[in-house]
Amino acid sequence: MPESWWGNAIFSLIPTIVLGLIFWMVLRAIIRGDRTARREYDRVEAEERAKLGLPPKGAAPAAPAAAAPSEPARDTPGSAPAPGERTSA
Repeated sequence: MPESWWGNAIFSLIPTIVLGLIFWMVLRAIIRGDRTARREYDRVEAEERAKLGLPPKGAAPAAPAAAAPSEPARDTPGSAPAPGERTSA
């Protein structure tokens, strides 16, 4: 063990720095592995969806025209006015 103050300080910090680097490398490997696995899973899923003739994962399905909401009748007695519409009072 070093006898000087600087040697002792460096000797004390080396294990902390080495463990920090090991921790950083392990976390980096885990994050990169997860990113690669997700990318491959998405690629395989896209291939399978293409084989089945399905739209891509992020595409919104087309809504049928009959499912569109119709405009409510406003002239019927007892109906509430639309927001921002003035009433005759």
